[in-house]
Amino acid sequence: MSSPPPAAGSPDALPAGLRAAAVVDLDVLRRNVIRATEVATAAEVMVVVKADGYGHGMLGAARAARAGGASWLGVALPAEALALRAGGDTGRILAWVTVPGDVDLAGCVAADIDVSAGTCWGLDDLAAAARSVGRPARVHLKVDTGLGRGGASAAEWGQLVARAADLAAEGIVQVAGLWSHLAMADIPGHPVTAGQRDAFDAAVRLARQAGLDDTLLHLASSGAVWGEPSTHYDLVRVGIAAYGLSPGDRLGTPADLGVVPAMTLLARVAQTKRVPAGHGVSYGHTFVTDRATSLALVPLGYADGLPRAASGRGELLLGGRRRTVAGRVAMDQLVVDVGDDEVRAGDTVVVFGPGDQGEPTAADWARACHTIGYEIVTRVGARVPRLPVGAL
Repeated sequence: MSSPPPAAGSPDALPAGLRAAAVVDLDVLRRNVIRATEVATAAEVMVVVKADGYGHGMLGAARAARAGGASWLGVALPAEALALRAGGDTGRILAWVTVPGDVDLAGCVAADIDVSAGTCWGLDDLAAAARSVGRPARVHLKVDTGLGRGGASAAEWGQLVARAADLAAEGIVQVAGLWSHLAMADIPGHPVTAGQRDAFDAAVRLARQAGLDDTLLHLASSGAVWGEPSTHYDLVRVGIAAYGLSPGDRLGTPADLGVVPAMTLLARVAQTKRVPAGHGVSYGHTFVTDRATSLALVPLGYADGLPRAASGRGELLLGGRRRTVAGRVAMDQLVVDVGDDEVRAGDTVVVFGPGDQGEPTAADWARACHTIGYEIVTRVGARVPRLPVGAL
């Protein structure tokens, strides 16, 4: 009988000969989505797979999301939506970042992809795309309820919904959704969220008065899915929580939310060497050995997505122990001081993972770099192959 494959978070999961890999457990991702559907109860779930599935691989993440019960997928760019279609996804998809004259709009309309519009010019571009392909465009109208980013302001909203109603009457567009984005979703009970919810309700009433009745309403992202049930409406957008990271410390750990990190970043020690006390390490000699010791070279750097801010701060698991990056993270490599421990070239390093084997997590790296877990996983670069595991 053959042995079972190594667990995604195990150092043995890195195939021989590979410099590094991001092992992505699609079964874990699927279970995280199931958990989101349980929390969202009556609302439909959109899983956001933009930015190459938050660095996890967009097509694999999309398959896992659908298997977990996601009725929608969300992306930022129309090109990402078209890549999902090319990869075989046939379900509902929403793309929400466009520019004037976006070259992918007609393709999105032809491929039955929903597109957001928060400006009249954006709506007119969609209408032109619809005319060019001979079918109506499905649009989600976005209102800025206080984030100060995309979407129509309160002063512009009336004009946008009136224009959308006119185009809908012509049969050029179908208004499929009304939506907005929260600024403080990671802080449960924040008064800004209540104000945005009230502003959204007012915008919906104005749209209804314009005759835009048969639409989905969506406001909640991951933080609000768990922390603000009053914002769930018809559809929730689950991003980082689908990948097993907490949207914010005030919402708790992944375990508190009932999710598990899906990515484990592994690397292979490229070289070890013995050096004397007083030996500088990496650029600038910000780390100098205080004794005779061994150094291990790990062939990952900021070109692979490891933040330079992790210099002297980030931890990784090597030889059964957590060790801190010694000196500066370089473009292609970093160094760790392993003392007198038996570490050899070819040994596996766990940069981050779920944390259940003592390894650091993406959240640990985020704290070390004064950033958020989102940035840590999405920064993992294209030079690092993704190794999907699981039954999907």
